[in-house]
Amino acid sequence: MLHPRTPVNAPSLARSNTRSRLWTSGALGLTLLLLACGQDTAPAAGPAGPGGAPPPAEVGVVTVKAGDVGLVTELPGRLEASRVAQVRARVAGIVQKRLFVEGSSVRAGQALFQIDASPYQATLASAQASVAKAEANLMQASAQAERFKPLIEAKAISQQEFVNAQASQKLAEADVAVARAAVQTARINLSYAAITAPISGRIGRALVTEGALVGQGEATPMAVIQQTDPMYVNFTQSASEVMKLRSALESGQLKRAGAQAASVRVLLEDGTEYTKLGKLLFSDLTVDVTSGQITLRAEVPNPAGTLLPGLFVRVQLEQAQVSNAITLPQQAVTRSPQGDSVMVVGADGKVAPRPVKVGAQQAGQWVILDGLQNGDQVMVDGFQKLRGGAPVKPVPWQTPGSAPAMASPAAVASSAPAASPASAAR
Repeated sequence: MLHPRTPVNAPSLARSNTRSRLWTSGALGLTLLLLACGQDTAPAAGPAGPGGAPPPAEVGVVTVKAGDVGLVTELPGRLEASRVAQVRARVAGIVQKRLFVEGSSVRAGQALFQIDASPYQATLASAQASVAKAEANLMQASAQAERFKPLIEAKAISQQEFVNAQASQKLAEADVAVARAAVQTARINLSYAAITAPISGRIGRALVTEGALVGQGEATPMAVIQQTDPMYVNFTQSASEVMKLRSALESGQLKRAGAQAASVRVLLEDGTEYTKLGKLLFSDLTVDVTSGQITLRAEVPNPAGTLLPGLFVRVQLEQAQVSNAITLPQQAVTRSPQGDSVMVVGADGKVAPRPVKVGAQQAGQWVILDGLQNGDQVMVDGFQKLRGGAPVKPVPWQTPGSAPAMASPAAVASSAPAASPASAAR
C-alpha cells in the first residue's frame, strides 16, 4: 500500500540549517578561547639565576651591634607596708565610741576610739587636791623655818629645833613634787582614754566594738594601721650568685651599672609592669643557713594604692653591665654540649656556622660575649630554606607581632600578574 509522501516545509529546513551553522561557529570560538586561556594560565618562568638556577632563598637576619648590656636579675618578692602600727588600749575601760570608718585613711593623732574617762577624771581631781594639800603644808613648814632663823642666831632655840624645822620644809617640798607627779600621771591616763592613731595610713577593721572591756591586765589590740606609700618589697637572691657577681666585678669581667643601678622594676602577678620605679635600700649582711639566700629590700612609691601588702611580685634588678656585648634572639643560637654557635651570612651570600660564647639571658634574648663583630649578619629564621652551599638573600628579620615592612610600588607592580589578551578581550 503506497503512503502519500509528506511534503517538505521550506521555512523549517532553512531554520535548521541556520541553527547548525551557529552551533559550529560557537564551538570553534570556544575552542580558540580555551587555547588562549591555557596559554595565559601556564606558569610563567621566574627569573632564573646564572645557568638557569633558581633565585637565592630569602632568610631573616639581624645585623649585630655591640654595646653595653645590663645584666638584669629577676627575683620573686613580696610586698610589705613601710610602717605598721597596732592600735592598743593603754588604760583599762569600757569602749564608748568608734570614731573612724573601717578601711579608710587616717592621719597621725586622729581620734579612733573613746574609752570611758570618768574614773580617770576623778583620779586627776584627787591628784590636784593632793597638790593643794602638799603646797599648804609646804607653806607652813617654810614659815616656821623662816621664824627660826633669827632665833637660832640669838641662841633662843636649840640647834636641833632649827634643824627639825628645815627638815620639815624639805619634806613638804618633796610632798608637793610627789603630788604634782601624780597629777601628771592622772592627766596622761586621762589622755589615753581617747585612743589616737600613732601613724598616718590606712586602717583596717575594728578588732573591738562598743561596750567591750579593754586594757584589763594587758594592752588590748583594737585596730591595725598600715602605711602603704611607699611600699617595701622584700626579695632574696642566692648567695652563690652574689659571690659570683662580686668576683666578676673585681676581676673586670663585668662593670658596675650606672647611677640608676639601684633602681628596680616591679612586675605584678599578671605580668604587667608597675609604672613606678623603686630603689634598692639594702642587702642583708648574713646568709640564711636554711636556704642559702641573702635578703634584699627595695622601696616602691605607691601614691594610688595599687600595690597591696602581702602581694607576690617579680623584681627586676640591674646589678652589673657587660661591655661590648651583643644580644640575639634565642632561636638564632644553637646550643649543644659541643658548644654554642650561630649561622652567619657572608658578603657572598654563603651561610657558615660560627662558634660563640653565650652569657646570661635578658628579656628573651641571649647575651653573646664573644664570637661576633659589628656588622655581622646572623640568621634568625629561614633555616629550612638552606640547600647545601647555595647562596641566600638576607632580609631584615621582623619580630613576631611587628608590622611587616611595606613593599615599594615598583615591587608591587612587578609582582602583579599581567592581563592576558584573552582576559582583556573578556
